[in-house]
Amino acid sequence: MRWLLPAIAVLSLAVPVSYAAPPGPAHGPACRGGTAPYQRQLERELRLPVDGRQSAADCAAIRRLQQRLGVRPADGRATLRTYRFLVADKIRRDPAQRRACPAKPYRITCVDLTRQILWAQSGRRLVFDPVPVRSGRDGLETRRGWQRIYLRHRHHYSTIYHVPMPYAQFFNGGQALHGTRSDLFRSGSGGCVNLAVNDARRLYDLLQKGDRIYLWGTKPGTGG
Repeated sequence: MRWLLPAIAVLSLAVPVSYAAPPGPAHGPACRGGTAPYQRQLERELRLPVDGRQSAADCAAIRRLQQRLGVRPADGRATLRTYRFLVADKIRRDPAQRRACPAKPYRITCVDLTRQILWAQSGRRLVFDPVPVRSGRDGLETRRGWQRIYLRHRHHYSTIYHVPMPYAQFFNGGQALHGTRSDLFRSGSGGCVNLAVNDARRLYDLLQKGDRIYLWGTKPGTGG
């Protein structure tokens, strides 16, 4: 029975905890994800029949996409989370998707409020890959246009909302780029641009005081 121990050890290391399994029909149980709000959008992007109704083929294709992008849970449902990660991946792969952000000889953090995606570029070269974000909700919309980072605080705490704002980088009054453990795909912020904490940390490590930010568009569901 000794030969079983190395085999078990190898199997336990076969799938890293922090990454989704690679796409393929053999991974996971039968796909049973039901119809979700972004069904048509995902069907269109994946070049599936666009009928707004989940099928077994839709579910399998969406789950393969989720596995490739590292979206959890990889359940085959056409959620906003899945759609936003797909949009971020399109922006990463296609320079034409980044044209709305000005190309300058210096580093710019680009915040597309319409698509709720952030990236950083120098000229047209990506220096921070696109990631989903959450901007201000109705009445507390994130301010648009050219901004500049004027204050950075790694362990900031909001005395207004009484929540931590890790890796905060302020660009306009009390509005900042910062991390949050709240769901990025629900509601909106109090005006800040929220990122997943790990993304906020990586952006904090990249940027400096005085860096430029360009924000444009309108968050879906807001009038600002």
